[in-house]
Amino acid sequence: MASSDQNQTFEIGQRKRIALVAHDNKKSELLEWVKRNRDQLLKHELHATGTTGALVESILGISVIKYKSGPLGGDQQLGAKIAEQCIDMLIFLADPLEAQPHDSDVRALTRLASVWNIPMACNLSTADFLLTSPYMNSTYQRIVPTFEHYLKRNIKTNQ
Repeated sequence: MASSDQNQTFEIGQRKRIALVAHDNKKSELLEWVKRNRDQLLKHELHATGTTGALVESILGISVIKYKSGPLGGDQQLGAKIAEQCIDMLIFLADPLEAQPHDSDVRALTRLASVWNIPMACNLSTADFLLTSPYMNSTYQRIVPTFEHYLKRNIKTNQ
């Protein structure tokens, strides 16, 4: 990681750490996508929440780093890994037509992906674009604001 007063830079290596998440009504779509992209995904380290991780393991025949189910804290665990610079990319197929009991966790996870400027796909078209990007086979410098101006402003406001 390199940094300046305004920005910090993180390198995404050639082997990406990809988080896969899918709500129940989207799991079959994600699994079909995983099958279609098997060769590319096998080159990377895969992370996933609960059931999704087990299903991906069975399809690919490899070990997936698994977290708890989303409603039981898995989304929050992945968010923490994003903040710790342990996830490089998020593929999250949320069900837009059904309310989720852990919707606040879902929003927090996608918010952290945005804050830390990691590539994020919320649908299969975007996932396809990410996976076929020339950056998938090379390194990439991810630039993230330091948020010092935000922290200073909040300290002054709260005094």
